[in-house]
Amino acid sequence: MAKTNPPVDVVLVGLGWTSSIMGMELTDEGLNVLALERGEDRDTVPDFAYPKIADELTYGVRYKLMQRPAKSTLTVRHGLGDMAVPYRSLGSFLPGDGVGGAGVHWNGHTWRPQPQELRLKSYVEENFGADIIPDEMTIQDFGVSYDELEPFFDYFEKVAGISGKAGNLNGDIQEGGNPFEGWRSNEYPMPPLARTFNDTLFADMARDQGLHPFPLPAANASEAYINPYGMQLGPCNFCGFCERYGCLNYSKSSPQTCILGVLKRRENFAYQTNSEVLRVELDSDGKKATGVTYIDGEGSEVFQPADLVVLGAYSLHNVHLMLVSGIGTPYDPVSGEGVVGKNYAYQMNGGSTLYFKDQEFNPFIGAGGNGEIVNDYGVEQIDFAQEGFIGGSYINAAMTNGQPIRNMPLRSDAPSWGAGWKQAVQETYGHTMTIGSHGSNMAYRDCYLDLDPNYTDDHGRPLMRMTFDWKANDVRMTQFMKQKIDTLSKALGPDDYKLSFKDFDSRYDVRPYQTTHNVGGAIMGTDPSSSALNRYLQSWDVHNVFVMGASAFPQNIQYNPTGLVGALAYWSATAIREQYLLNPGPLVQA
Repeated sequence: MAKTNPPVDVVLVGLGWTSSIMGMELTDEGLNVLALERGEDRDTVPDFAYPKIADELTYGVRYKLMQRPAKSTLTVRHGLGDMAVPYRSLGSFLPGDGVGGAGVHWNGHTWRPQPQELRLKSYVEENFGADIIPDEMTIQDFGVSYDELEPFFDYFEKVAGISGKAGNLNGDIQEGGNPFEGWRSNEYPMPPLARTFNDTLFADMARDQGLHPFPLPAANASEAYINPYGMQLGPCNFCGFCERYGCLNYSKSSPQTCILGVLKRRENFAYQTNSEVLRVELDSDGKKATGVTYIDGEGSEVFQPADLVVLGAYSLHNVHLMLVSGIGTPYDPVSGEGVVGKNYAYQMNGGSTLYFKDQEFNPFIGAGGNGEIVNDYGVEQIDFAQEGFIGGSYINAAMTNGQPIRNMPLRSDAPSWGAGWKQAVQETYGHTMTIGSHGSNMAYRDCYLDLDPNYTDDHGRPLMRMTFDWKANDVRMTQFMKQKIDTLSKALGPDDYKLSFKDFDSRYDVRPYQTTHNVGGAIMGTDPSSSALNRYLQSWDVHNVFVMGASAFPQNIQYNPTGLVGALAYWSATAIREQYLLNPGPLVQA
């Protein structure tokens, strides 16, 4: 029998970006808040201290900061008629493990979506007609507008300490920024990072091509900075150990660097590590959560009573918890009924590797958020009816690291092994740059998440099953970007270059890393028949359960998700503070 802890006002599941934000906001209200994190405790010192963290083999190759599939995984298949098999070896995506979650090991690209991405279905129908939406595509509006979220984007950028250049200040287009972004009320907290050689080459060429280059919005501090919570960030030293690593220099935005140092000192906040939440417990009519049951560090089952449950784990794990807890109706792709698990989506990427025999790029001088961008082919810049697809992409030239195991780009004619391969590595290291496309991925009727009928985890719960494959619409989008990047690559005049993009015969492959931008499954909206959460990220079915993160996205945006995830967390927290706590119950009437 599970033992029972004393009740708390709020229990947070996970302790990454969203739970850290919720912890700050709800402790401000005087609530007693407890966070349960399945992984280890982690902090800049001692966990990310130099030289331990600058170990490519341990962190970059062996994934020390990631969740182990042996302890936490899901099954994957391409289609409804296929047998799903477990994701046994990390590859395609890398969920974080421990305090800070994926906010520890990310690269730091911090975007706002374009305004029309938040109302994509309406935008398409109004501008191009509903008949261009394929029958199997299930895109939806988010249920919240860019204008409503703007103050929360602004605040998250201040908390995270983002370096960049505004392109649209209150409707006035600013030289040097992104002219295609939605309006912003303030400049970025810090100026852009210093430019590297590849940035300069790409930006000069892009301007010559009539495009509008600007520096990538980066969660890497360009100068000393103190955020609204009093947390201090130091200027990035371009060490090149960002993605897959914790920051040794207090320069990369993470929950540790930006929030947890303050939150942990609050008397009405506590957290427990090595505590894996198994399910959300519901009352007898299933309309209210009574708390959560978890396994503690000694292997004991514990019930934690709480008045409010916030799911702030990784997006896939939030959906799994909803499914195993019976929160909402599971999605059925055959009938189209149900909502939990609906509209899983990923990201569509491609790129070019360029070799310059006589140019030196110094790749060991890099940062996760370094890069020069063009957004001329974004969602709001493309005629979907003319081009034959829905979606868009930004194009970037980035120099993130020169790590010698994982960063070995080669010429197109280089052999793949042996003495010839060694010679090619020696000749090309430091002589290459990349141009990448980071694009949207739409939602489809048969791309979804549910409980696997064959596989269970260590606790006897069904594993979650992912059904996903690439679709023609998104391949057409990435092939469009391939043509644009081919033109840009030629314009730079390299001695050699090679392109890598999905084609119409491509199938989703879990082996190579792509992104950790898994979205959907617990989507937000305005109608409980088509969304699991209302516009405030509150469960339609269980009013005292709120679900954070990218699982709320009805389809994936063209950008990295963290900026939107952070803004939505503050948006939801404000609704809890100003509405829910005054009158607990549904914030939107179905």
